[in-house]
Amino acid sequence: MSAHNIRRYTILLFLSALAVAQTAEQKTARYLDSIRNQPSLLLAFLHDIPKGGDLHNHLDGAIYAEDLIDFAADDNFCIDRTTSRLLGAPCDSCESYTPKPAIRCAYDDHILYSQIVDAWSMRNWRPGDESGHDHFFGTFDKFGPASHNHVAEGVASVINRAAREHVQYIEFMHTADGREAAQLGMRLGWDSDLGKMRDKLLSGGLKEITAATSKTLAEDESRARADLKCGTPDAEPGCGVTVRYLYQVLRGLPQAAVFAEIVLGFELASGDPHFVGLNLVMPEDWYVPIHDFNQHMAMLDYLHGVYPKVHISLHAGEIAMGLVKPEDLAFHIRASVERGHAERIGHGVDVMLEKDPIGLMKEMAARNVLVEINLTSNDQILGVSGDDHPLPIYMKYGVPVAISTDDEGVARSDMTHEYLRAVEGYHLSYADLKRMTRQSLEHSFLPGQSLWASTKDSFRPVPACATDVAEKPSHTCTAFLNANERAREQWKLEREFAKFEKRY
Repeated sequence: MSAHNIRRYTILLFLSALAVAQTAEQKTARYLDSIRNQPSLLLAFLHDIPKGGDLHNHLDGAIYAEDLIDFAADDNFCIDRTTSRLLGAPCDSCESYTPKPAIRCAYDDHILYSQIVDAWSMRNWRPGDESGHDHFFGTFDKFGPASHNHVAEGVASVINRAAREHVQYIEFMHTADGREAAQLGMRLGWDSDLGKMRDKLLSGGLKEITAATSKTLAEDESRARADLKCGTPDAEPGCGVTVRYLYQVLRGLPQAAVFAEIVLGFELASGDPHFVGLNLVMPEDWYVPIHDFNQHMAMLDYLHGVYPKVHISLHAGEIAMGLVKPEDLAFHIRASVERGHAERIGHGVDVMLEKDPIGLMKEMAARNVLVEINLTSNDQILGVSGDDHPLPIYMKYGVPVAISTDDEGVARSDMTHEYLRAVEGYHLSYADLKRMTRQSLEHSFLPGQSLWASTKDSFRPVPACATDVAEKPSHTCTAFLNANERAREQWKLEREFAKFEKRY
């Protein structure tokens, strides 16, 4: 053999050995890099990638308008033809463009049907007389009553969609009591002594509301699983999704109502395994959430002392320059972490307008506070996207982040397209995506220990499972997984990653 052929043969052997030595993860990463500029292939890749958990998902806002129309028709609602707002019976007939037809009339009137879908979502919204912010939040007042009697169907619809795009865990934000706690708080009246106010609520009917809420949610969960045929040979994909709930406090209500809902959230999360924490919702820039913000933090600070084991995630920083006064941009995220005891922050868009933003992000990294990243809604509501969004800055300073959907039905999005926005907008690597996905389960509020002994630089498993990840677990690891639900979900994710990466 000539010297030239020997060199050529040696190079081929080296390249062959190098290819064999590459891990499945490295090959998957190379494939992602090879399709970055091929949108169709990129979308298919991101559809199939395991996505772990969706930690920021409002149940009502996750339901697509088409399903909500069906729910409203089942309940015989009427529709205001001018505003697309649901109204109670009696309804006008379907003929002659009557002002208050039954919503079922839309099934035979494609113009009315399309109008309702557009009004109940961001579909076809264009900048004009109404801002994206106002249109987005205005949808809830239009379709709100449609979901009240259809929680089970809504859950089934959303988790089935999630399962098809490889989401395995969801924490739904849900005001599961139908505002009964808020009404109780208003009846009893406000007392600035928070201890006395809590006692008054618990002795005045909140314990009964807590029990009734748990019973109703358990029934809704059971109906959702029945709708999906879970436990039968015809079970639908959603049966494989693990679901938990955050009690959703409506912070735009009066103080007595907000405090009553917060107490209910703490009570539910203390005694009902369906509920793993609470969150405060409604637009951060509205008058009451701005005016009462410090009072809300005081409520959380006090109740955290009473219920120290209850998990808290808070909307904070879902505001932007021009939407509120500059001084209101300077402290909401920090206060939510330090006084509101938030373990996770939803949105966090205005972080660079906070006082000492770099110090704040270093503090969040040190406290291991995760930011729930909602790229589509941040663009639609705030007009913040691309280089204006702080996602890469959070990553730069070591703040854990996870992609989530927020209100996928209103936004006309899904988790796959949230991943697509992240990859296209920030050139995320496969390692970035895998870390974010792992963080979604690491920062879930599921009970039990983590599968990971360390997540700072690399995901290193606990000693009990040190040699088992993505393989058949040993007896020691099996015992650990059986005792820790969070670790079980993480183990499931690792197995899904292993299967996914074998394709490449």
